[in-house]
Amino acid sequence: MSRADLARMIADARRMVVFTGAGISTESGIPDFRSPGGVWSKMKPIYFQEFVASEAKRREAWERAFSGRAGWVGREPNAGHMAVARLVAQGRCSAVITQNVDNLHQASGVPPEKVIELHGNASYATCLECGLRHELADLKALYEATGDLPACRACGGIVKTATISFGQSMPAEPMARAEAEALACDLFLVLGSSLVVYPAAGFPLLAKRAGARLAIVNREPTELDPYADLVLHDEIGPVMTAAVPAN
Repeated sequence: MSRADLARMIADARRMVVFTGAGISTESGIPDFRSPGGVWSKMKPIYFQEFVASEAKRREAWERAFSGRAGWVGREPNAGHMAVARLVAQGRCSAVITQNVDNLHQASGVPPEKVIELHGNASYATCLECGLRHELADLKALYEATGDLPACRACGGIVKTATISFGQSMPAEPMARAEAEALACDLFLVLGSSLVVYPAAGFPLLAKRAGARLAIVNREPTELDPYADLVLHDEIGPVMTAAVPAN
C-alpha cells in the first residue's frame, strides 16, 4: 500500500472519522507516554485516587503542570494536524477522536465541537465537584503568589487539570459520541496510535464491523494491522500532506 492509495481512499470517503494518538504529536515535539524516553519513563503517573486523597500528591501534580515538565502543552500543530484540519474544513471528516490531551487539533483550526477528547485536555483545569473551568495561567499566578493549592473559585472544591488520569473513569459523553461516529462513518483513519489502550482502541474495529474501511498510519505495527484495509508504517506529517494537499 502507498500514500497514493490512502489519498484515493480519502477521496472516495463521504463521511470519515480521524482517530489520533500520541504519534501525530511527536512531530510537534510532544513526547509520547510509553516508549523509552516517553513521559512515564521519566516520571511516575499520579493515580486519580492518589490525587484526590493526598495533598502532597496534588502539590506534586501541580508542580508538574506549572513547570511544563510533562511537555504536553505549549507546542505548535504540525503538518499532520493541519492536514486533518483541512479534511474537517472540506466537510469530509465529521469528527476527530483523539487520545491526546495537547489541544493541538483545536490549535490547528478544527472547531472544538468536532474534537472528541477521550482522555481530556491538559491546557485548562476543572473543578472535580462542580465542573467549573479554570485557566492554568490564573491558577499558576495564585499558586506562585500564595503557595496554596488550586481550589475552585465557585465552590472551594478540588481542582485538577482536565485530563483523565489513571484510575479515573472514562468520560461518558465523549465515549458515547465516539461510538456513534465510529458506527456512522465510511472510513475510519487511525493516525499515530499504538491501539493498545482500551476502551479507546476498540473504536477502529467497531467501525470496521459496521462496514467502514479502516486505514492505519503509524510508525510501528499495531495489533489491528491485520484487520485494516490499508496500513502505512510511515511519518504522519509527510503522509497526510501528500494525501490531503493544501491547494
